[in-house]
Amino acid sequence: MGLAGGGTDVAPYSELYGGAILNATISMYAYATIQPRTDGKIVLNAIDKNEKYILDSAPALDIDGNLDLHKGIYNRIVRDFKLNPLSYELTTHVDAPPGSGLGTSSTLVVAILGAFSEWMNLPLGEYDLAHLAFEIERMDLKMAGGKQDQYAATFGGVNFMEFSKEDKVIVNPLRVRDKYLDELAHNLVLYHTETSRLSSAIIEQQTRNVMAGNNKSLEAMHKLKEQALMMKEAILKGEVDKIGEILDFGWRFKKNLADGVSNPFIDEIYETAMSHGATGGKISGAGGGGFIFFYCPGNTRSAVIGSLKKFGGQTKRYEFTTKGLSTWTL
Repeated sequence: MGLAGGGTDVAPYSELYGGAILNATISMYAYATIQPRTDGKIVLNAIDKNEKYILDSAPALDIDGNLDLHKGIYNRIVRDFKLNPLSYELTTHVDAPPGSGLGTSSTLVVAILGAFSEWMNLPLGEYDLAHLAFEIERMDLKMAGGKQDQYAATFGGVNFMEFSKEDKVIVNPLRVRDKYLDELAHNLVLYHTETSRLSSAIIEQQTRNVMAGNNKSLEAMHKLKEQALMMKEAILKGEVDKIGEILDFGWRFKKNLADGVSNPFIDEIYETAMSHGATGGKISGAGGGGFIFFYCPGNTRSAVIGSLKKFGGQTKRYEFTTKGLSTWTL
């Protein structure tokens, strides 16, 4: 869940000006299980997508639009670590729906990489694994986006992240008191609009705006980076009721990053929540659909949830988590 600074982790802004983001991991997971085989086959099984493919083991698998994340990770692992072609069954499942804005694809890449690292005993620390996940998505598979999701999924917890040139990332874990996180989880309503979006189109336009020196988009980026600092201070100090205002501050500028971040349907949802007690909110990820979350102080949570029922979406229960990637062998 990206709480502040979203978009400033995307190049070229992060390379030119430096980015800052505050995010937190929540109790929705991506799972990856590898079972070695001895028959020279590779079986890829994505349970949540109801897709299964049986392939011949090879040094590289064709990237053809069918479970390309699964294939791209295998290709990179075999190439980088000079492995012989592997035979295995990879089974995956993701709690959050695709296009939700909660970093589902990046979390899945981290989970699959973690499974391979566990199986093959690869020399990958947390930063190494997160950076490799970023390169596979953004460079190998040409999927537009930033860097925060891979690092959030790997490290877990509440983190203030800094991004600078040459792909440098620093993850600063925040020591937030439990009662502040409990209050935040109680007051932040996570609402799924039952729509999905293709984040790449929004991110590509955002990138073009920065490269073209679009003043409106650049000013919005600078303000979102400022928002990340504001959010960090509020969470660490336990000034939780400032969080709604900080979210609203960021939302007003986020809509200026690119066309498609919001639309009349999302605007109506946002205004309805605000008129029933929410003090701020934002759409998760690049925008356009997926999840929206709202800060509902005091006892306004129920009223806000009730007001959103007419839009046909669903409210999702969750808790904040402190653990990132976990792997094990049986």
